[in-house]
Amino acid sequence: MPLLDEDPKAYPRVMIATRSMDENLTGNWRTLRPIIDAAKCTGCQICWKLCPEACVDLTDKVPSIDMDYCKGCGICVSECPAHCVQFVAEVAS
Repeated sequence: MPLLDEDPKAYPRVMIATRSMDENLTGNWRTLRPIIDAAKCTGCQICWKLCPEACVDLTDKVPSIDMDYCKGCGICVSECPAHCVQFVAEVAS
């Protein structure tokens, strides 16, 4: 195994972001948008617990998704036990 100093191609180069995460809006990566049906939501908070981007907000009775950061990974859609989160096609703006 080569030492890192001997073979610079043996390890990836990492770039450090110069902006805060508040400025790195990643929602434009999405092709599908999760929508929550408030009538079906049981308040289990599974979507909030499992969202890898922490873009599910629980300030209201029904969770809401911050679309500025949601990448449309679908974890909330596939893991919701009440099946109240569904994907819809993202429309170009």
